[in-house]
Amino acid sequence: MYEQGALRHGRYRHSEAGNATAEFVMITSLVLLLFAIVLQISFALYAKNMMIDAASAGARYGTLADRTPAEGAHRARERISATLPAGYATAVTTRQTAIDGHPVLEVQVAGTLPVLGPFGFDRGIEVTGKAVMTR
Repeated sequence: MYEQGALRHGRYRHSEAGNATAEFVMITSLVLLLFAIVLQISFALYAKNMMIDAASAGARYGTLADRTPAEGAHRARERISATLPAGYATAVTTRQTAIDGHPVLEVQVAGTLPVLGPFGFDRGIEVTGKAVMTR
């Protein structure tokens, strides 16, 4: 039969030493990759939401009785620079249009879509904020 010492020392068993280490490395790298992807998507959505908020706030500010559309664009740039890294608002423009016969101020913001950390494509996000003019 088997020698008693050979069984104890593992000569006849299949060794699984090191499997836990390899599995840990594989699972940890997969979890970290998924975490990085979720983090990047969250940052891109945050950037888009902040640009939407800035465009809407700029449009509302520009339609006040004692303000101009240019001041609305300036307000949008200020809001973006306060919440996002420098250079995210690549273009902020205003134009006056009409919706159902009512005058409307439209603030358009084009900004960077973050792809890898804060780095990304210029003009990857384009959003618009509108407000009815009261004057």
